[in-house]
Amino acid sequence: MEIIKTKDPNFTLRFATPEDAVLVVEYMRKLGTYQKMRDKITATEEGMRKILSENKGEAIFGDYNGQTVAFMYFFNNSSAFIGQTGIFIDGFYVDETIRFKGLGKIMIAFVSKLAIERGCQRLEWGCLDWNETSIKFYRELGAFSVDIMTIYRFAADTLKERADEF
Repeated sequence: MEIIKTKDPNFTLRFATPEDAVLVVEYMRKLGTYQKMRDKITATEEGMRKILSENKGEAIFGDYNGQTVAFMYFFNNSSAFIGQTGIFIDGFYVDETIRFKGLGKIMIAFVSKLAIERGCQRLEWGCLDWNETSIKFYRELGAFSVDIMTIYRFAADTLKERADEF
């Protein structure tokens, strides 16, 4: 396991391995609770282990004084509309007891650097409209919201129904 040093000598980063699937799910549940959507987190250890094993998604953990206190899950994406590649952050959480120490900013900086190293031109994520603290944080970093569209999704059962029509 590679330990990545940051500007804060007490804070290090490390990439999740398939063996970290339990911790990834645990952090997604923490995020879901914070977002008042805990019941929507249906990820399982087995499913996350498969995603990480097949390199279909990645996660990093932030450790403060040797204790895991932060998490980010992300994956590569691309857009035919603008002809660019990017990274999409699908889960980002810093434990409430350790917030406002600049750790989230360090994690965003690391993934921004990773995106550039991979030849990406953008970094994207979603944020719930009511989450004013996070919105302020993202705007202070220079992010802007894309308010001209609504995301639509097929859940697994609808996805299968549509596929069966083929």
